[in-house]
Amino acid sequence: MSRNRTGATRFTRAGAKKRVRAARQRTASSTRWLQRQLNDPYVAEARVRGLRSRAAFKLAELDGRFRLLKPGAKVVDLGAAPGGWTQVALERVGPSGRVAAVDLRPMDAIAGATILEADLTDPATPAKIRDALGGPADVVLSDMSPAATGHGATDHLRIVALAEAAFAFARDILKPGGAFVAKVFQGGAEGALLADLKRSFATVRHAKPPASRSESAETYVVAQGFRVV
Repeated sequence: MSRNRTGATRFTRAGAKKRVRAARQRTASSTRWLQRQLNDPYVAEARVRGLRSRAAFKLAELDGRFRLLKPGAKVVDLGAAPGGWTQVALERVGPSGRVAAVDLRPMDAIAGATILEADLTDPATPAKIRDALGGPADVVLSDMSPAATGHGATDHLRIVALAEAAFAFARDILKPGGAFVAKVFQGGAEGALLADLKRSFATVRHAKPPASRSESAETYVVAQGFRVV
């Protein structure tokens, strides 16, 4: 993906809207999902650029706004599979940086990244990642989200719980001045999590990158200027 520090995405393809016919073996919701995928310019552009997911553009846009991924930085990508965010992080930090991609699921290798199949809540995981990076991290990223139940309040609680786990991990591995990014649902990081973030970082903001679908409840909390408290 071309380096665009403004976060804007320039699409290289355009075409007529594709329609998907209903099929007996496919549910109506599956048909709608497939039609959305076929007509999503970010999905098409990800294929053109060899990116593993359309989610890569979300990180590119967040980085364009907040300047998170500096050349030479050490980055942890939590919940990394299939690897779209890892690809963007590798490009932005350059050959002098390091990226550790962590997921519970197996993930295909990405040249330049260290892939770790690990549980971030395992007490041994931070030390493994610190070894992979050669020291503490400059940035911890989390695009983790739970399986959706369709019940807004339940899904919100679940994704905040994941963000809390990611932040607990980040506190163990971030260097002073570092940054933390985590997906939450609209309404933002609430209660104890938001209070902890404000105590631990110089700035805490919420952002919904343009690549995030308008109908999605997702947004991101971006915390910068980590301080040990």
